[in-house]
Amino acid sequence: LLFCRSETMKTSIAILQAIANQIRRDSIRSTTAAGSGHPTSCASSAEIMATLFFRVMKYNAENPKCPLSDRFVLSKGHAAPALYACWKIAGFLNDFELMNLRKQESIYEGHPTPRIPFVDIATGSLGQGLSAGIGMALNASKLDKTDYRTYVLMGDGETAEGSVWEAAQMASFYKIDNLCAIVDLNRLGQSQATMLEHDTQTAAVRWQAFGWNPIVVDGHSCEELLKAFDAAANTKDMPTVIIARTLKGKGIAFAENRDGWHGKPLSIEQEAEALVTLPELTEKQMAQIFIDQPTSHALPHTIVDLKALKPCELKPGDAIATREQYGNSLAELGAVASDVVVLDAETKNSTYSIKFMKAHPDRFIECFIAEQNMIGVACGLASRGKVPFLSSFAAFLSRGFDQTRMAGISGSNIKLCGSHAGISIGEDGPSQMALEDIAFFRTVPECVVLYPSDGISANAAVRLAYEYKGMIYLRTSRPKTPVIYENNEEFVIGQSKIVRQTDSDVLTIVGAGVTVFEALKAADILAAEDIAVRVVDIFSVKPLDKNTLKQCALATNNVILTVEDHYEAGGIGEAIAGVFSEEAIQVHRLFVPKVAHSGKPAELLAWAGIDAESITKRVKEICKTPRVR
Repeated sequence: LLFCRSETMKTSIAILQAIANQIRRDSIRSTTAAGSGHPTSCASSAEIMATLFFRVMKYNAENPKCPLSDRFVLSKGHAAPALYACWKIAGFLNDFELMNLRKQESIYEGHPTPRIPFVDIATGSLGQGLSAGIGMALNASKLDKTDYRTYVLMGDGETAEGSVWEAAQMASFYKIDNLCAIVDLNRLGQSQATMLEHDTQTAAVRWQAFGWNPIVVDGHSCEELLKAFDAAANTKDMPTVIIARTLKGKGIAFAENRDGWHGKPLSIEQEAEALVTLPELTEKQMAQIFIDQPTSHALPHTIVDLKALKPCELKPGDAIATREQYGNSLAELGAVASDVVVLDAETKNSTYSIKFMKAHPDRFIECFIAEQNMIGVACGLASRGKVPFLSSFAAFLSRGFDQTRMAGISGSNIKLCGSHAGISIGEDGPSQMALEDIAFFRTVPECVVLYPSDGISANAAVRLAYEYKGMIYLRTSRPKTPVIYENNEEFVIGQSKIVRQTDSDVLTIVGAGVTVFEALKAADILAAEDIAVRVVDIFSVKPLDKNTLKQCALATNNVILTVEDHYEAGGIGEAIAGVFSEEAIQVHRLFVPKVAHSGKPAELLAWAGIDAESITKRVKEICKTPRVR
């Protein structure tokens, strides 16, 4: 292919239509070979994809990661074969790779993931692509000040998702005019017609009500699509959505606009019948395809000087909530790392991310009360090289667990901080108490979970989160807690801290966050009765520090007692019990046993049986067993 920026060398409308038919051919061929897939969903979007990739977008087909290229998000991820077909035509992959679709050894999966060089984020769980597109677009306009545009192709069915409208509100509020969404309005969903079917006018009114510039087109007319994309590029101070009326299965006579064909590949016989009416691109036509290169633009220089970070000034005996130190540490980190971006869901004065906002307002993004969208936006920013820290009450981050799960599939370098964790928040009651969050984040592959207990460990957790390449969840607490570490204490992902020990310890108590201090109080009470116990601050919940925990258990009669401000299922106790399930180590557990209610933090800790008195009582019960006498 000839890559150029010449105004006179553009792929013609006739060639774009030929490309669309080739996209249909390759989508049919690859899904039939795979024996699974969504050829009819690819067929409806063929002209949209052809027009975007071979007339509208500027990109380097040999280097899909080029940071100056226009970005494309296939939110309707089940149409992945159409995306792969475009990149085959662009010369990035060959026919053998295309025909390896959905094979275990192939990177060309049923839904796209960043294993593929031209894919920025994993899609397939519908309703998430627009959020990621916002992150990419904001990176261009607000952070890098580059001129690339972001395009998001959505299915009409997925616009039933609330996350789409969270994203729509944010994009209009921030007047993101370098973002263009396309809705492939093909009328048919998986099991029946979509809500609006082909009612393009109602669709347009809804998007307009959310502050978007809607343009209705015939989605099979490359000429109308070109005019719409040109209008979008010239629209200022608002995002544009192109509502493209299409037919599902377009070009496949026996499936076109017919229900019952979603997610069904054609048989070999049906494939042969369909391909007869879809001519293959000729070499002469291929020679008439032109791809515009991105315009030259210098990227801002990223400044990272972690050596300039000063030691935390806190000292043992000081009292500070870990949520507050999170804000302090973020602001300090932002001063030496220009790639840090902070997002919050309108809780910044409680999570203390407001401190970063005041210090670095140009790198703070208020996402309002829309946690699903916030996580998706962060993923978009991370795909463009930023290191997003996003925060809210830990309980509310659970609303975006599907986005978090998809971020895990993407291997996204995002850092989530959940504050107000556990019953220790007190009077606000159970709707505000995160008691499931550790379980959620432990399930995400390669997601690190850190749970600092004091200001020094919270400071370390923020710095470790920045340095770690991948997802991290930080769990912070509302109450002020005393500082127990010196400011030169070294923390490492995967390591715990022994905060009290003697040679005569009868068992090991493992605490986390606020329960570390309840365990220390219990240790004092027990010591007065000549019962010595070891106390461990777990700090790194995932990965667990098996070595330290095992050494402590071996030194204390092979007995561990875990105490956590979290439900039993999926919590710290279960994690430790699982690690030692095949060893002769006895793990006893204290946890929040049921739904809590409002009350003073101390009252609630006692009610749940995770305060110092409850720990003391449980230790004495364990000590009565022959094993530890």
